Amino acid sequence: MLATFGVLQVFFSMIWFFLFFIWIMLIFRIIMDIFRDHQSSGISKVLWMVFIIALPFLGAFVYIISKGNSMAEREVGAMKAQEDATQQYIRQAAGTGGAADELARLADLKDKGVITDAEFAAMKAKVIG
Repeated sequence: MLATFGVLQVFFSMIWFFLFFIWIMLIFRIIMDIFRDHQSSGISKVLWMVFIIALPFLGAFVYIISKGNSMAEREVGAMKAQEDATQQYIRQAAGTGGAADELARLADLKDKGVITDAEFAAMKAKVIG
């Protein structure tokens, strides 16, 4: 049996496998977008899910045609929020913007004579808490 399975059949089997894999990824992406959509009501989300499950090909194509632009906007918004959270974590982990930086800036201002010793002490107490 294996001897009759030719190179072209292997090639077409791989194409069908990858097309099936892409289809499954598309369905999962649509389902994630249905739940990510904050403007839709719960009933419309349920109806879309039933439509996607009952008639997957038609449901997926209708969803992409009707909500494709907003789907892309939600994806970009989610990526932007993730990037902002990552940048905030990096800044926090690096120590920029923390109490140590604020104290160093206050000490620099005091050394330059911009603020007095009393103002420095008051601001230092405010930073330290």
